[in-house]
Amino acid sequence: MTLTPAATSIRKKYNQLLRLHPNLFTPAERLTLKNILVEHYASEKEQNLAPGRSIFDRIHIVGIVLDEIGLGKPAVLSVLLHEMTEKGKISVKEINQRFNTSVDSIIHGLSHVENLYKRNASIETENFRKLLLTFAEDIRVILIMVAERLYVMRNLDAYPEEIRQGIARECSFLYAPLAHRMGLYAIKSELEDLSLKYTNREIYKEIAKKLNETKRSREKYIAEFITPLKEKLNTLGITFDIKGRTKSIHSIYSKIKKQNTAFENIYDLFAIRIIIDAPIEKEKAVCWQAYSIVTDMYQPNPKRLRDWISIPKSNGYESLHTTVLGPEEKWVEVQIRTRRMDEIAEKGLAAHWKYKGIKSESGMDEWLKNIREILENPELNAVDFMDEFKLNLYDKEVFVFTPNGDLHKLPKGATVLDFAFSIHSELGSKCVGAKVNNKNVPIKHVLDNGDQVQILTSPTQKPNQAWLGIVTTSKAKNKIRQALKEVEFKDAEIGRETLIRRFKNWKIELDDGNISRLAKKKGYKTVSDLYQELAQGKLDILLIKDAYLNLDKRDTIQEPEVKSAESFSKEPQQVDVKEDVLIIGQDLKNVDFKLSKCCNPIYGDDVFGFVSVTGGIKIHRTDCPNAPQLISRFGYRIIKARWSGKSVGSLYPITLRIVGHDDIGIVANITSLISKEKNIQLRSISIDSNAGLFQGNITLMVNDTKDLEAIVKKIKLVKGVKNVSRA
Repeated sequence: MTLTPAATSIRKKYNQLLRLHPNLFTPAERLTLKNILVEHYASEKEQNLAPGRSIFDRIHIVGIVLDEIGLGKPAVLSVLLHEMTEKGKISVKEINQRFNTSVDSIIHGLSHVENLYKRNASIETENFRKLLLTFAEDIRVILIMVAERLYVMRNLDAYPEEIRQGIARECSFLYAPLAHRMGLYAIKSELEDLSLKYTNREIYKEIAKKLNETKRSREKYIAEFITPLKEKLNTLGITFDIKGRTKSIHSIYSKIKKQNTAFENIYDLFAIRIIIDAPIEKEKAVCWQAYSIVTDMYQPNPKRLRDWISIPKSNGYESLHTTVLGPEEKWVEVQIRTRRMDEIAEKGLAAHWKYKGIKSESGMDEWLKNIREILENPELNAVDFMDEFKLNLYDKEVFVFTPNGDLHKLPKGATVLDFAFSIHSELGSKCVGAKVNNKNVPIKHVLDNGDQVQILTSPTQKPNQAWLGIVTTSKAKNKIRQALKEVEFKDAEIGRETLIRRFKNWKIELDDGNISRLAKKKGYKTVSDLYQELAQGKLDILLIKDAYLNLDKRDTIQEPEVKSAESFSKEPQQVDVKEDVLIIGQDLKNVDFKLSKCCNPIYGDDVFGFVSVTGGIKIHRTDCPNAPQLISRFGYRIIKARWSGKSVGSLYPITLRIVGHDDIGIVANITSLISKEKNIQLRSISIDSNAGLFQGNITLMVNDTKDLEAIVKKIKLVKGVKNVSRA
């Protein structure tokens, strides 16, 4: 039988995998698997399968699962056969029996993921929650999905142009963070680079070109740095490898953006990695010996020492990082680790199983528990949900102690209040402060590594809205939101009971429909909000009585509705934007577009276009609060947009949030200042004072970001103003 080139390629790759992993299957299992695959390949070879769906693709994914992640037989069988179980060609029970293993949870997870993706080309928020729950059932599902996405990204050119952007964006926002959290640093970097390559090809090519141009000089410098180190390290009498590693293109691009500088000003384009062969019991000592040699030879920056050997990261990462002053007065990052540590750094969780018993998996259990806490809060809106999830993925850790010496791990930036909620919800709700290293501190105090923390409580303390701005952990935020909801519910119940009782005394029949109309007319989002303000004494019940009785009277003079600046800005007058001011896509002509009301972009903002269901285009700021959701769910409907020419004759509404001391003179000074500006008009102002502070929303009409930045600077100089930000 003559094999086709495709079949020859498949057999070659399959045999290569078996040679590299001779103990993966018994001879009988190899024959069984071969027969299943041949039969399946014969049935699918005539089909025009989508990219990533063929036997050829799945065998390559198996290669990633085995060689780059380090999973074993159950994962390999699940990748190769889970689609066949969906088609009823083989059952999960039959796979378990034929190959003497259990694939139930993995195949169930992969099938669940596929069903979610079939509903939509991109992940909707609710589907995203379900996807994460699927992941949380068996960590291997995450690792296989990351492997599949890596294969897709490596072959993205084979996919239709119209879906590449969506796949690349989803990779950046979901799969790269997952790879990072699983400890798959090499895969994480490659996914980020490939995502950047397709979402911002110009930037990617520019950095790649500059890296290539500087490659020779960089290699020369690395050799100059390494040579004397090798000689010294040889005196330890150990086996080691030492090499220079260039940072990823995405990492360099992130530094360029963060530091707002040019490529030429980024000094740490590479890192030196020392990998030592050492028995487990001597790992720490040998790593610190190597560190001593490095810092004896080159001056270290003590602020840049990172010790993840004494206390590893929660994803298992172990390494010593330091930054030293090398030749030509250049700072160089040096990473020191053992062979075992390096394998865990490259293959993450899978390498833990290889070294089972050496390190605990409790860190990952803790992470999965945190993910579940986020998922259990259905009231979290889409944007907050994504922010919480990303924070949980990318957390960096601090380690603090209780007075009894118990160690607690928290994300970097965690406060005393986070720590209290991490111990117990009741302790968090009653927290009024803490003693940190025997010094009294407030609940918003940010904790540092090694702090000893004793929580102080009061029986009268209860959570309030401001606490959400103090805590960083998902557990604390969820518990605070739950407590606030309970308080709001109780207040609403009290307010309703009060209104029913008073209406009964006045012999007025209370109609729920009319109360809903009244609440809406008064500007409340829900009837519960009206009831809460009644209970809290913020609303005069006599005014409600009069408004209720006059609800259906046509000749009733309505109270003028006082709108806050925020609501006012959501209903701006039509902004006349000239067609030639905004370039959409590839300079599309005669395109119907509108400026989105959720973020009110103005001339000069970084923007993008979103194709609405009506066919028109909505223009959003790139930092719009809805942008993450739009990009993740509808990446295929995102198009490029940029401003052009000059903003002449067009005024755009913009709302500023101002916080300052409660002094009417400040407001007068601000309005006076604005009235003197030629190119700026004051649309509305709304002020609310509380506890000696005022918070106000001011809506202005401005030409562009240049005028906006100028007026913000001037307002900040007004005496008593504490903060000015764009709403």
